[in-house]
Amino acid sequence: MDLSIRVIRGDEWEQSREIRLAALRDPVAHLAFLDTYEAAVERPDAFWRDRAEGASESGDGKTRQFVAEAPDGRWVGTVTVLVERPADEVRFGEPAKAAQTHLVGVYVRPEARGTGVIDALFRTAVEWSWALAEPVERVRLYVHEDNARAAAFYRRFGFVPTGDRVAVPGHDTAMEDEYELRRGAGV
Repeated sequence: MDLSIRVIRGDEWEQSREIRLAALRDPVAHLAFLDTYEAAVERPDAFWRDRAEGASESGDGKTRQFVAEAPDGRWVGTVTVLVERPADEVRFGEPAKAAQTHLVGVYVRPEARGTGVIDALFRTAVEWSWALAEPVERVRLYVHEDNARAAAFYRRFGFVPTGDRVAVPGHDTAMEDEYELRRGAGV
């Protein structure tokens, strides 16, 4: 598939909102995201503007949203990278013991699945992580214990389970498994 992988621009909040809402309508969204379509669609434009600006090149450097853009300008996939440092507030899981990045918001539109979009997004996100001025030793992510499709891709890409598990917020028994990719392990 002919596409480009790039960081979003701050003024692309409407496209960022649209792909997020599409992701939240996916049949496995309940396994993949800690958000719901119903909650997201009610958020004001200012929320989406701030979110896009923060994840852009001109943002604060703590977040980057990468998109796979088709030749016609349509976004067919996305991944967001959170930079986590020991002094930062914990967003999910255990606090960082050293600088690391955390991949979230992974989504590829159904018509683009199986075309290499996810590989290109992950390669870009991981390479960006390794290139940070403050070196990170690992990239992490969490996957719902029932999301076998995602877990299979993460393992194929080189991520390995750490053995750490966290409860899914708002659920009595559901768990998320932490996976990591250590610097020098591939990509």
